[in-house]
Amino acid sequence: MITKEAAQFLADLVANNNTEWMHANKKRYENYKKDYHNYIALILAELKPLDKSLEPLEVKNCTFRINRDIRFSKDKSPYKTNIGCWFTQNKFSKNSPGYYIHFEKGKSFIAGGVWCPEPHELKRIRKEIAFFYEDLEAIVNDKKFKSEFGALTRDENNTLKKAPKDFEADHPAIEFLKLKSFTASEKIDDKLFLDKDFSKIVAQKLITLKPMNDFLNRALETED
Repeated sequence: MITKEAAQFLADLVANNNTEWMHANKKRYENYKKDYHNYIALILAELKPLDKSLEPLEVKNCTFRINRDIRFSKDKSPYKTNIGCWFTQNKFSKNSPGYYIHFEKGKSFIAGGVWCPEPHELKRIRKEIAFFYEDLEAIVNDKKFKSEFGALTRDENNTLKKAPKDFEADHPAIEFLKLKSFTASEKIDDKLFLDKDFSKIVAQKLITLKPMNDFLNRALETED
């Protein structure tokens, strides 16, 4: 669970997103960071028995820096005002299949899969789908997957309008092949993050995505 103190720190940071305030509240930030790491440790303890590929992960592999990269952003606020956690099957690659948890007031969600793979990775995933699309169909049509996550994420930024290069427009899996990211997400009520059983609850939700992650990992490990 997220402590009330950590949630309040983020709420105060939203209203005071500047370096002066952060320096003046250094002790609160240090306490927040400890809570953040404890929060990840509790979730890892629940996830590892359910997905053995996560066993090598340590807390440090699942964190994000609070500092924002503002070099190319119109928003020059220096700090992130959310809690993000990334549990990947390959701790040496931030973009390998995994599970994501996001706490942000009014915008909390959980997700998993692969977001914006590199061109060579995307090619491998599409090739796997082209040959074994029945496997992916079975995964996303599973009753529990549909009840928790509905379907793979599709939006105008994530989906091609036409068939990708080297694939026929009438391929039976064309709607999968048009995707540029392969993720699924579920909105979560902020209050759940404060529940004492949050770690157990969220682990059971996230593990629904394991078959999808396994499929994607299989694709990325296959030689071209």
